[in-house]
Amino acid sequence: MQLPPPRGPLSAWLDHRLTGGDDGARTPEAGPSDRPYADEDLQLALWVAYELQYRGFDEVDPDRQWDPEVIAFRTRLERPWVDWLEANCRIRPTDEPVATQLRALIDADDGPRLAPYLRRHATKERFRQFVLHRSVYQLKEADPHSFGIPRLDGAAKAALVEIEADEYGGGRRDRMHSELFRTTMRWLALDDSYGYYVPEVPAVTLAVSNVMSLFAVHRRWTGALLGHLAALEMTSTLPNRQYAAGAIRLGASDEEARYFTEHVEADAVHEQIAAHDLCGSYVEEHPGAIGDVLFGAACSLAVDNLFAEHLLAGWRVSGRQLRRPAAAAS
Repeated sequence: MQLPPPRGPLSAWLDHRLTGGDDGARTPEAGPSDRPYADEDLQLALWVAYELQYRGFDEVDPDRQWDPEVIAFRTRLERPWVDWLEANCRIRPTDEPVATQLRALIDADDGPRLAPYLRRHATKERFRQFVLHRSVYQLKEADPHSFGIPRLDGAAKAALVEIEADEYGGGRRDRMHSELFRTTMRWLALDDSYGYYVPEVPAVTLAVSNVMSLFAVHRRWTGALLGHLAALEMTSTLPNRQYAAGAIRLGASDEEARYFTEHVEADAVHEQIAAHDLCGSYVEEHPGAIGDVLFGAACSLAVDNLFAEHLLAGWRVSGRQLRRPAAAAS
């Protein structure tokens, strides 16, 4: 994967640093923002900085992962992002079991109805745009949450491994969820290369991945990482049933829609494991972490809602959702 083109001084400085530039230029600062999820420069710079912890970039020395200047820069980038998340997603826990509180949080969510729109009304081009956006995360699905495995013990660790093993296809490449998603992308004539569409998607799409990576790379946010995963699993079954119906309505074969149908079955089980065995066990061992677990879940819901609203609002206005036109894969 190549470094994506910069979108401002933050991402430009990071690209320069990662490719060996060290001309003494003053490091730019990320200022406070009331909408950091929509800040193109900030979210791209964060995404690039986090990607060093995953697969990196072809033209970047792998040792740059631990460049102290890059790590310090990423820390400064995170401040306005974390400030916004804390201000908008932090909730006060109650005395009820964490699984009960997670269910109440999710049941109270009234975000945009993206899945019903894709099921009934979306054209194939709009469904294609949806899948294109989702590819930024889905092609590394489960990777951020796997960072939590070495930080856990006992029942919580076993529960996370059980969920992640299913995400990775139980050891079979053809059943890995990222591979199933590639099949859906090829149906829509999209390039299924890892990170291919990062230069074309807007800040809010990158923010969906960045909130996971924030929790993944910081051990301090382990509880939030588990809550984030629980929210994903607990809100997956019905939307994926609707995505599958929309894909089949638009001509997808069973195999081309399998990514969505697979999640209908798997996540009905994962929901219970995530809420009770994973988060419940973790909070039993770490009672003070319940606030972070709920915080991670609330962040997942909030950022996904922002993403859905961006798609739906853009379709209502102009019919397009990308920073620039995306060519179909040849």
